[in-house]
Amino acid sequence: MCLAIPGKILDEQVSNGIRSGRVQFGGITREACLDFVPEASVGDYVLVHVGFAISRVDRDEAERTYALLESMGMLEEELAQPDDPAGGR
Repeated sequence: MCLAIPGKILDEQVSNGIRSGRVQFGGITREACLDFVPEASVGDYVLVHVGFAISRVDRDEAERTYALLESMGMLEEELAQPDDPAGGR
């Protein structure tokens, strides 16, 4: 399954004309493209789907989603790197 997961933007940079940043999902941090949400900035929460931030969300919504995914045991599964044999753990 592949869900859009909310994460907090920790930093941002532009490389070769592409805006990206480190996004934190609970205790896990991943790189994400931020070009689709030009209004988002450091400290904002965004929904990330397959490495692309697709919309902004508020903090409360992000926390509710984290809690739901963790209660179903799906947060780490959704954030696992494809080349990570441990499944992101």
